[in-house]
Amino acid sequence: MTSTVEESSRTQLPGKELLRFATAGSVDDGKSTLIGRLLYDSKAIFSDQLEAVERTSRDRGDEYTNLALLTDGLRAEREQGITIDVAYRYFATPRRTFIIADTPGHIQYTRNMVTGASTADLAIILVDARKGLLEQSRRHAFLASLLRVPHLVLAVNKMDLVDYDEQIFNRIKDEFTSFAAKLEVTDLTAIPISALRGDNIVSRSENTPWYEGSSLLHHLEHVHVASDRNLVDVRFPVQYVIRPQSSAYPDYRGYAGTVAGGVIKPGDEVLVLPSGFSTTVAGIDTADGPVSEAFAPMSVVLRLADDLDVSRGDLICRPNNAPSVTQDLDAMVCWMDDRHPLEVGRKYVVAHTTRSVRAVVREMRYRLDVNTLHRDESATELRLNDIGRLRLRTTLPLLCDDYGRNRTTGSFILIDEASNVTVGAGTLLRP
Repeated sequence: MTSTVEESSRTQLPGKELLRFATAGSVDDGKSTLIGRLLYDSKAIFSDQLEAVERTSRDRGDEYTNLALLTDGLRAEREQGITIDVAYRYFATPRRTFIIADTPGHIQYTRNMVTGASTADLAIILVDARKGLLEQSRRHAFLASLLRVPHLVLAVNKMDLVDYDEQIFNRIKDEFTSFAAKLEVTDLTAIPISALRGDNIVSRSENTPWYEGSSLLHHLEHVHVASDRNLVDVRFPVQYVIRPQSSAYPDYRGYAGTVAGGVIKPGDEVLVLPSGFSTTVAGIDTADGPVSEAFAPMSVVLRLADDLDVSRGDLICRPNNAPSVTQDLDAMVCWMDDRHPLEVGRKYVVAHTTRSVRAVVREMRYRLDVNTLHRDESATELRLNDIGRLRLRTTLPLLCDDYGRNRTTGSFILIDEASNVTVGAGTLLRP
């Protein structure tokens, strides 16, 4: 049963697995060009799109077709030649379908990188072979580790500009591997590439005879991701109660939401939190009709055998496998507000799954230097793009898991009460 669920849980097209991956790295390392090359070489773009890119490239005075323009969709991005917002693109090969998040490299847009990587199965950290590892390269690698992205690829780009020098590649690879050893990185692969010329992107390049690994696309097609998702711990945050005012369904009561973990079947005994009442699943409905089981990330409606008081913000789980119920949050937080720093004693709104509560920052345990991973325990605030470990106290209990166990119930965002702006993103540690 589990293998069937693992395969189907990532299916977007019949017979194909779905892989979500994000690109990250410093400015001008070639993230958009890499994605453009993948789209172009996999024939995932239309002829009119290619003509528009060729025309824009000529207007800009480029001597080549600038494939980065395929993802830089904002006018400001095309004018400046940089990525500002997260751009999502889709393409498919005979083996897999892919969702790509092209994230910005500028330090002021690090928060957008967090958005793109938060749902990724794999992250590609691009490094310019001429420049080596930069602060943003380390920052993005650390954020990918903090967000528990299961697989990392170090893509040393622009190898054509260093004459495909093996020593340069090995030096960057060794430096990054040494840095990654301090992080929670479980799978790391290094590939020398040239996104502009297509070396080692879709097929192995003759310009790097010393490289014995696979091409980037081959790695993306074959990296094992079926076992990354938690199919053991049932977690179903209730988003909406459905009571249709229809004579066809006079007594229908369903609870809509997205499965955040585990496998749910009709007849399963479940526990509703925070009330603590137990019941069984009477049925599972979708837009296409009833189904025999539900698993992450399916959006479904659960019907329960008993009439219980269940509302938005409640969570359905297994009786002997429940999340922690706590008002004290120990978390790593990435600060995203460029106007006001996070300070001890400040109050914010915590949005966690489908529940929002007020919280106060009780303690800052340390601020982390992403270059050295040094912990500054004297820090009293977090500024834009700072990362620190905090303790927060909420006004009402939250139903939490460790982020390493469940990326949905183990994460939250901080919202400014006055402006309603998202100012921080956090991952929970041992709630």
